[in-house]
Amino acid sequence: MSRARPALFLMLGWTALLWVLEIADTVSGHALDTFGIRPRELSELVDIVPAAFIHFGFDHLLANTLPLFVLGFLAALRLGVRRFLWVVALITVVSGLGVWLTAFPHSNTAGASGVVFGILGFLLVRGFTDRSLPDVLIGLGVLVVYGSLLWGVLPGAGDVSWQGHLFGLAGGVLAAFLLRALPRRTARPAVGPVP
Repeated sequence: MSRARPALFLMLGWTALLWVLEIADTVSGHALDTFGIRPRELSELVDIVPAAFIHFGFDHLLANTLPLFVLGFLAALRLGVRRFLWVVALITVVSGLGVWLTAFPHSNTAGASGVVFGILGFLLVRGFTDRSLPDVLIGLGVLVVYGSLLWGVLPGAGDVSWQGHLFGLAGGVLAAFLLRALPRRTARPAVGPVP
């Protein structure tokens, strides 16, 4: 497929970037952790996008890498890179704003899991919003393999940002509905008008 190679290269590059950033963060004594989101501080709004690329250790990054790669590749394959990046941008903003508005005081939230949950939500509902049988089947497959992740949107123990997961999921569902309304590029005819 013509979309497979760009989708593969995008996701390889994206996951490689996350690992390079975590190596740089570790070497710098975790200087990049300051790009996490601290809730309800106006100055932190600029960190909504960078926070999706920063992780708090290699275990945190490892937990996000495979689902991000697999789900991102599937979505980019179905959408094309340009539309996929639009979806990811919307998910990132919705997830980040949700964290900024609702996270616990004095917390610091970062990581790609909000985007992972967003892409998951997008793939789960896209087939229904577009009335596309192949996308419904992909959504069902994703539900079977990654459906257990959905428990991550519920408040739980530890320092996991269920808010980022919940708002990421909501951003993905919103993107599926909004993307349906965007015009698709149509192929131009290869020949000129008939005289």
